[in-house]
Amino acid sequence: MISRLFIGAALCFALIAIIARAAQVRIITTNSAAPTGIYRMVTAQLAHGELVLACLPPEPAQLAFQRGYLGAGTCPGGVEPVAKIIGALSGDTVEIQPGWTAINGVHIPRSSTVNHDTMGRSLAHVTWGVRTVRGGEVWLFGFNNPRSWDGRYIGSVPAANVIGRLIPIFTW
Repeated sequence: MISRLFIGAALCFALIAIIARAAQVRIITTNSAAPTGIYRMVTAQLAHGELVLACLPPEPAQLAFQRGYLGAGTCPGGVEPVAKIIGALSGDTVEIQPGWTAINGVHIPRSSTVNHDTMGRSLAHVTWGVRTVRGGEVWLFGFNNPRSWDGRYIGSVPAANVIGRLIPIFTW
């Protein structure tokens, strides 16, 4: 009897997961860029401040997977996508300094870098300084958490890697 209940529950969960994926529903479990919750993914033009789902470039994606920052997923290399805020688009300037980050000269609160991740491992960041975002690139950030592994550490991401915009359905 217990095994039938377990099998039934597993089948229900699998069916819900399939339906959710088909409806472009995502569960976001980190709060570096937005509250934890359930989001619907839609296609949209890239714009400042939009919460998006994106695949990281291969090198940072593999490092994130090896360190456990990201799990297995559907992006190239078998890594899950990240949910981040678009901070900068083509033509914008991004300045990264030890104590702060600025976009187009505006200092962003809670945007300093850290030298180590939560496991005490060394954490490389982009070189200090100002750069102009090239065409076809975006800078993604998660300033809600000072340890968010984002543009401060990996730099820009090809705009083509943005999968879609995330719209909250229910957050907590």
